[in-house]
Amino acid sequence: MEFNDTTVLITGAGRGIGRALTEEFLRRGVRRVYAGMRAPLPHADPRVVPLALDVTDEEQIRAAAARVDALDVLVNNAGVFEPDDLTGRAALERHLAVNLFGPWAVTGAFEPHLVAAGGTVVTNVSLMALAPLPITPAYSLSKAAALSLTQSQRALLAGRGVRVHAVLTGPTDTDMTRDLPIPKATPESVAAAILDAVERGEEEIFPDPMSHRLESGWRDGVAKVLERQNTAA
Repeated sequence: MEFNDTTVLITGAGRGIGRALTEEFLRRGVRRVYAGMRAPLPHADPRVVPLALDVTDEEQIRAAAARVDALDVLVNNAGVFEPDDLTGRAALERHLAVNLFGPWAVTGAFEPHLVAAGGTVVTNVSLMALAPLPITPAYSLSKAAALSLTQSQRALLAGRGVRVHAVLTGPTDTDMTRDLPIPKATPESVAAAILDAVERGEEEIFPDPMSHRLESGWRDGVAKVLERQNTAA
């Protein structure tokens, strides 16, 4: 697909990859970006419409869906990343509320708009959906569930003309991961790679050097083969 003259909604648009995606969409000529944030911030470009959108707040999600009259692209980007050791239920529930039930609820609320437009859903999952990082297993668990959600939505929405993409992002230099002492990609490079891959129609997107090394193995790996088989059944 091409993004010129489209309408886009991004959750978690206030910082990091979400903010970089906003700027990248603007560079590619979109008509409007609804920038979903818990605390909306103004933007210098009049094409950006700040939108109060906490993905754990059902009332805000309904209000946002009522305010948006048309939508071509939904980007589920909002996420939470906190250290934990799986000894308490609260951390797991926080991660699931944002990283799993957030994109589930937002996609469901905007599904009529996306179906009407023959639109696109892009969900920023994580490379940690494929293997946990011991410092935050609750995050990895929630992202593994989000990947499965994205694959299920892809199968269910394909017949209604909606394309669904999963972004398997590796370490990126954002507030969320800034303290991790590992090499990181810039949010700007990740945002550009995501949109390039959506334009090419790639179902799973590996937008940074670390994740890109796994791309070829994923394409013909057992998980992708099973997904194709199950979808065709």
